[in-house]
Amino acid sequence: MGLDRMQQLAGLILALAMVLTWEGASAERIKDVASVAGVRPNQLVGYGLVVGLDGTGDRTTQVPFTVQSLDSMLRQFGITIPPGTNLQLKNVAAVAVHAELPPFAKPGQRIDVTVSSLGNAKSLRGGTLLMTPLRGIDGKVYAVAQGDLVVGGLGVEGADGSRVTVNVPSVGRIPNGALVERPAPTTLASDGTVIFNLHRPDFTTARRVADAINDAIGPGTARALDAVSVQVHAPRDPGQQVAFLSVLENLTLEPGEAPARVVVSSRTGTVVIGSHVRVTAAAVSHGNLTVTITERTRVSQPAPFSQGETARVPESSIQVEEEKAHMFLFPEGVTLAQIVEAVNRVGAAPGDLVAILEALREAGALRAELVVL
Repeated sequence: MGLDRMQQLAGLILALAMVLTWEGASAERIKDVASVAGVRPNQLVGYGLVVGLDGTGDRTTQVPFTVQSLDSMLRQFGITIPPGTNLQLKNVAAVAVHAELPPFAKPGQRIDVTVSSLGNAKSLRGGTLLMTPLRGIDGKVYAVAQGDLVVGGLGVEGADGSRVTVNVPSVGRIPNGALVERPAPTTLASDGTVIFNLHRPDFTTARRVADAINDAIGPGTARALDAVSVQVHAPRDPGQQVAFLSVLENLTLEPGEAPARVVVSSRTGTVVIGSHVRVTAAAVSHGNLTVTITERTRVSQPAPFSQGETARVPESSIQVEEEKAHMFLFPEGVTLAQIVEAVNRVGAAPGDLVAILEALREAGALRAELVVL
């Protein structure tokens, strides 16, 4: 790329940055609906020891790998434990350490780590994590963790066996507890193209992202590959890539509207209805029927001097209670607001609304996807 072309590109980027400030507030930025392929965090995991616990560590008679780990560590310092030694350690716990390596993290930067007990330690409060290498999926060490734990949980146990636990004391965090030793591999525009992946697959949004980039940079710069990915031609120079992506991620567009959907949480009774939910003409009658059966035993006493015998006679009592049924009349194309208004008018509960929606779906009158969590 020649000097004139580079200057033209720099001028175009500056002009676009000035134009972006005048975009409508109702539109969303590309950075809010999509992410750049290859720019992602990486998971790290390691195994280590927490020491300095106040008698709440692993019971080593039941967790042998804690003793093995301690023995291996001490050997590295020239200390050999005599064979057959029965170590009764209560201040040491074997732990799993995991962290998330952010994209473009450089050696020397710090990241947070989470420490979780692997054995039967009661609490990690007050403990210190010894140097623990954190490895990626490829087996390479990307960070090293060490430091004092911050435990939000609390556990107290009495002499009689009673115990009070608040939150989870066997898990803790070390803010900025790991040093990055190796940068994570990234593949950003290595072949002269950048891929934007939508957070939510949608053909309309993908087309509008490509149109927004082509309108700003020029025709043919971007094209939608499918409902998720949009391919963009980008400069090969790393310095120009940063400025180029800075402009692209701040371009605004109107995302495609979500499909008609009703989401029901069976655990909490929460019902969320999308604005595009429609119902065809239907009438729904909803009410509750309660049947109560009571079993009792009655004693049958014979008349005096009748030579009869006293007997126990079972007696059943059946009571039926029926609440007033409510009739819901939904005309063709009824909207979300009308559904909610009809249900609230008769004082129905969220559970009644779920039953009504399920009945409408079974009858084929609900023009939306019903998702039950």
